[in-house]
Amino acid sequence: MEQLDSQQEVQGASQPKKSALREMLESIVIAVLLAAVIRLFILEPFYIPSGSMEPTLLIGDRIIVSKITYHLREPQPGDIVVFKFPLDPSRNFVKRLIARGGDTVEIKDSVLYINGKPVPEPYLPKDLTFQDFGPQTVPPGHYFMMGDNRNNSDDSRVWGFLARDLIVGKAEVIYWPLNRISLVK
Repeated sequence: MEQLDSQQEVQGASQPKKSALREMLESIVIAVLLAAVIRLFILEPFYIPSGSMEPTLLIGDRIIVSKITYHLREPQPGDIVVFKFPLDPSRNFVKRLIARGGDTVEIKDSVLYINGKPVPEPYLPKDLTFQDFGPQTVPPGHYFMMGDNRNNSDDSRVWGFLARDLIVGKAEVIYWPLNRISLVK
């Protein structure tokens, strides 16, 4: 038993020790790689620059977007989605998903109808009125998106339907400002 312990000591002593600088650099490289992987494939922060999603998201809010949610399930009506703007994919937009492929969208007297049935929208201000629209049927593989601030939103009523491949991810959390930290509803 003593002989085995002394052999282990000799083996441990023969390996050169890493310098503190090298260990620190390795830790930094690993941290940067992990951060890049997380940002590219899992979660990404976004800044809200406009009032098109008020009162749900305010100008200056910072949100975390899950990029994997829609790899695990299909986007659902009511989800708040970040996507590449169809008319300029270099820009990101955030809107609420209203309808999916095959659904018919109509707005009459400030009430949203999907497939002829009124949709409750508790996230909208009670006194909000907005223009009639439709009816229009969403093509397969596409979505109809609208901002919660219906009178100040450049959305599917203006630029048309959103193709599935332009979706970046689902808005999950408001993390800034501190007094607004919450799940996105």
